[in-house]
Amino acid sequence: MLNLENALKLNDFYRVLFDSEQIELDKKTLERLDKSFNFLKDFSENKIIYGVNTGFGPMAQYKIENGDKIKLQLNLIRSHATGAGEVMKPLYVKALMLARLNTLCLGKSGIHSSVARTMIDMINKDVTPLIYEHGGVGASGDLVQLAHLALVLIGEGEVFYKGKRRQTKEVFDELDIEPAQIKIREGLALMNGTSAMTGIGIVNVIYSRRLLGWAIFCSSVINEIVQAYDDHLSEELNSSKLHPGQQRIAEHMRRHLADSKLTRDRNEHLYTSGADKNTFFKEKVQEYYSLRCVPQILGPVSDTIENSLKILIEEVNSANDNPIIDVETEHVYHGGNFHGDYVSLEMDKLRLVITKTAMLAERQLNYLLNSKLNDILPPFVNLGKLGLNFGMQGAQFTAVSTTAENQMLSNSMYVHSIPNNNDNQDIVSMGANSANMTRKVIENSFEVLSTELATIIQALYYLDFDERLSSATKSKLQTLRGIIPPIKEDRPLYEEISKLKDHLRNNEAY
Repeated sequence: MLNLENALKLNDFYRVLFDSEQIELDKKTLERLDKSFNFLKDFSENKIIYGVNTGFGPMAQYKIENGDKIKLQLNLIRSHATGAGEVMKPLYVKALMLARLNTLCLGKSGIHSSVARTMIDMINKDVTPLIYEHGGVGASGDLVQLAHLALVLIGEGEVFYKGKRRQTKEVFDELDIEPAQIKIREGLALMNGTSAMTGIGIVNVIYSRRLLGWAIFCSSVINEIVQAYDDHLSEELNSSKLHPGQQRIAEHMRRHLADSKLTRDRNEHLYTSGADKNTFFKEKVQEYYSLRCVPQILGPVSDTIENSLKILIEEVNSANDNPIIDVETEHVYHGGNFHGDYVSLEMDKLRLVITKTAMLAERQLNYLLNSKLNDILPPFVNLGKLGLNFGMQGAQFTAVSTTAENQMLSNSMYVHSIPNNNDNQDIVSMGANSANMTRKVIENSFEVLSTELATIIQALYYLDFDERLSSATKSKLQTLRGIIPPIKEDRPLYEEISKLKDHLRNNEAY
């Protein structure tokens, strides 16, 4: 059971999202919420507080009468439920909800505790609001996406339950879920934050780590296939460069290849007596960059993923709405904690490095398919009759086009600000857009890696040296071969490659 007394970690998200761990509202968190709510209720009686007794954004100069305060919050929620585009997948919505719940439970927002109770009930019972990908610009928070969350919390709008799209009221009545109560500023507190971009970002990090693991796996196996020299992975070489990511990748690959009988020691081949008398070397003295420079290429990927995780966890454990209610100093502070630049920048960076991961996979794939480069495999790793059969030729086109799409999607959203809201929001983060684009790039990259891995499996069928492979490679080979058998006679591959993608997406490489 997860309680919200302490700061959330990535593993807490994982347990709720993937293991369906239940959440509870512990006594300390409830006391924190009640203190914040009661303080704001008293403090705002004879003061002008943005979003409590004023309009919103450029309409904040209009005072709201006491009798209209609740209607003000309801109007905000209903008017901003304007999302469009693709419907967000339940996994990402659930992450969004946990992110919003956590920041509200810090007691800096002045919400009524019923908001937290209703959200916990929904998460625990696996009820996810209908939320669209297109909406907020990520400056006054993810307003549109979070408006759809708020709409459901007050018992309106639509939800997904057991795979079906249904009316919220119908599902709430069925599951005995009480709608949240609107008292002071619950609508604004729910909407005025970075939880959509952060929740999506957390899931992106989880899948990016998994993708990186499979990229390391593929890179290691290719080193076995080509019987590469092992010194480009050596601790001595990689520790001479001080980046921790590079050293982690090299170490991981050394562990994978530790008992391989295929990778070669340069001392035994090129540093031996008499080797220098050759005037031409048929075998390459050094591998192509896509094989030899993997630690230098995937090292920045690893470092960027870990830095993105750090920023996202800081954001999810921060108060990111406006104004901020501080019970300790007995004051309400107006500012811009809802601005999503931290998350937007990290999603841009993450998208860049995941695209580079797909580019590496595409180059490694090309190396395996081009017999003139590798000089050990038939063209397109064709296990049938050359000229009559095609092997993996068709699959390469899909991998190349998908990689190209990633390259275009890697343009920055962080610097793509468009003023709006009567120029009140004159510089914005576009954080949710960035997070969603990163999600798409990650999905694409799993497709590219699944094609690369399918080709690796075909190469291993052809070379038939299983007994010399490392135990790390062997540990996955039987399962992977069960997904994609040898391709001798041409057949449609889209279902097998799709199943391979699902396997990579849902399982760790190590």
